[in-house]
Amino acid sequence: MKKILLSVAVSASVAVAGGDTGSSAQSAVQPLVQTQVPAGVTVKSGAAVLKFNGTHYIHYQRFSQHRNTTSKFTLDRNYLQVKAYFADAPKSYMRVTLDAKQNSNFDNGSLDVRVKYAYLYLNNIMPFTGVEIGLAHTPWLDFEEHHGWKYRVVSETFSEQKNGGHLQTSSDYGVNFKTKTDYFSSELGVFNGAGYHGVEDGNGLRAAWRLTGHLLGTGKGHAHSNDTYADVSFFGQYGQDESKVGNKDGDYSWYGVHAVYNQPEFLLAAQYIKADKADVTRQGDGWSVNGEFRLKTISDSMNAWNVFARYDDYTPDQEKEKQTTIAGIGYKYNKYVQFIASYEDMKQGNSDPKKYLLSAEVNW
Repeated sequence: MKKILLSVAVSASVAVAGGDTGSSAQSAVQPLVQTQVPAGVTVKSGAAVLKFNGTHYIHYQRFSQHRNTTSKFTLDRNYLQVKAYFADAPKSYMRVTLDAKQNSNFDNGSLDVRVKYAYLYLNNIMPFTGVEIGLAHTPWLDFEEHHGWKYRVVSETFSEQKNGGHLQTSSDYGVNFKTKTDYFSSELGVFNGAGYHGVEDGNGLRAAWRLTGHLLGTGKGHAHSNDTYADVSFFGQYGQDESKVGNKDGDYSWYGVHAVYNQPEFLLAAQYIKADKADVTRQGDGWSVNGEFRLKTISDSMNAWNVFARYDDYTPDQEKEKQTTIAGIGYKYNKYVQFIASYEDMKQGNSDPKKYLLSAEVNW
């Protein structure tokens, strides 16, 4: 009898990007697809349930700057993930997410695999609260991508983007306590500070937080485009410089406020961030607004079409103002695939590069 050790296969084929708390007990333990095992094949795993997911961003990109224009096909997110749920705690699990990107430290062309998330999630260690331990989510970016800026396939969020605040990464080594109630949710974490791809020097830690008021009582659920929700958040980081981004005293702190309103026809979001202790490229403040209009509002025949736009303005205290304009249109091909055409203009001083993308976002 042929035997397959499924836990090994898991490590080679995994996938997802997204939040982890707040799902129902049934959804937490049921895989997306249940596969019948052929006769004569034995599948073994130490976990009660193994759940696989994937997220992939595929682009054709045209980039122009100073009269120079380049065009190429690119792949800038390639998540493969597995979650292993425990039999005696069906909403707790171990998650590993692999990503693949081009790495100039090697041959400049191959897609090299790295670990993006690797953490233990324990549910309900306190009332309404679970915890991620390991290479975990930092508190803000994942929340914004699911509630306020749903086009990460086109551009990073304002506080993350290089032509914006450029203040944080989406994962780091540490612990993140995640609380969810109807009208309030939060994430409170302590991390190394260098992020998942930075060099850690071991001198000090960094605190990070998100505090969110859910004005319409939607805090326990996932944020879908067809839902109506209104959220106000306060978020930020404070601690020691662990990745050469702090001020001359080695301190690093920044904070932001964010508001979003969504209903089935449209989404509107705005935020303000301020970095009061950081290096000269980051210390400063700025604001961003974005919106999405769903064309089904005009006609049922356009149910799969959406248009979106965003404007960022960030001014470092000792450098020139950064301005980013994004606009695009998306077509939902099916529940797994969305096609997007977008334009992005990134200004700073005399630099004014422009990027045109034809993108496919795949989630399975």
